[in-house]
This record gives sequence, C-alpha cells and structure tokens, in this order.
Amino acid sequence: MGLKVIGSGLGRTGTLSLKLALEQLGFGPCHHMLEVFQNPQTIPLWVAAAQGEPDWAAIVAGYQAMVDYPGCRFWRELTEVYPEAKVIHTTRDADTWFESTQATILAPGSIADNPPEHLREFLKIVTGDFDGRIHDRTYMVARFRRHEAEVLARVPTERLLVLEVGAGWAPLCAFLGAPVPDMPYPSENAREDFPKRAAALRPG
Repeated sequence: MGLKVIGSGLGRTGTLSLKLALEQLGFGPCHHMLEVFQNPQTIPLWVAAAQGEPDWAAIVAGYQAMVDYPGCRFWRELTEVYPEAKVIHTTRDADTWFESTQATILAPGSIADNPPEHLREFLKIVTGDFDGRIHDRTYMVARFRRHEAEVLARVPTERLLVLEVGAGWAPLCAFLGAPVPDMPYPSENAREDFPKRAAALRPG
C-alpha cells in the first residue's frame, strides 16, 4: 500500500487526534504508538530499524498513514522511501509540550523513564534524541524547537502542513483535498488516559 501521510510531530502534539482525523478522512488505517501497544510482536521490526536495518514494507504493511512514535523518529527515512507521501507536522507551544510529556510519556517513573529490560531497546527510539535529559525543561524545549526547525528546513513547503493543536479540520482538509466532515475534530489522549495505555506494554 505505501504511506500517503507521514507525521513528523513528536508525541504529545495532538497525534492521536490526528490519527483519528486521518482515518475519518479515508487515510486509514493510521499507525500510532497505540498500534505498538496492541501489537507488541512488531517491536523487533522497530528495533531493527533503529539499528539501521529497516524493513519498511513490513512496518507499514496495511497502513496509509503514520503519526506519533515510533514513526516520527524516522521522518527523514520515511519521506525518502515514500516520496509521494504528504508530511504533517503537528506542533504546540514548546513549554506546554514539555509539561505534557512530564505528565505522560516521559513522566518520572514511566516506562520510558525506567524501561523494563524487554522494552529497553525499543524505548530508546522514543528517548534516544534527548540525551538522557528528559526532565530538563531548558534542554527539552530547545530540542523540540530544533526538531521542528529541521523538519521545516528539509521538507518542501508544498509537501508540508504545520498543524497546530486545536486548528481543527479546515487546514488539514485543505491540505489533503478532502471535504470537511460534519462532526467535531477529534480530541483524544488526555493526560489521565495515558497510564492505562502504557500498562499494556508492561509484562503481565
């Protein structure tokens, strides 16, 4: 099938809402970290990709779009492998993003902060760009901004949509050439929902 949409925005920038929006617009299934939670047998594929041996055909099989971790860590590779795919960069205020990560995916004591042995290599995909400083606000805010600058510098403007959290349907539908649905834009993955989702990756 190949990817039609690649999400370059980091986790906690409205990526689950975007996943659901893309699926409503006909660009589904859309891969998101939730798919890893639900299909942990795919973890070795991602670890191999991080080690420089990706099997993108196997990783993206059955998906039209990919957002959030772990895919957003490979936005450079994916944009080259799927040159016709459009790129959506979800974003938000950098300080607000940092605070959200500290309450969810990178919270003290979370699986990313203290990974169990069987997930250590996989979770390096999430934390590897952060140099072990996931609780350092100044560093993380700067890293977030640098990531965004790299995307904007590399992806041609005609191929890229920068999508602010809360922007709603209009910019997304205009970018994808899709009609605006007669329903509210999805709003998902509140902070309080994260612990039960993360628990799915812990050993029984």
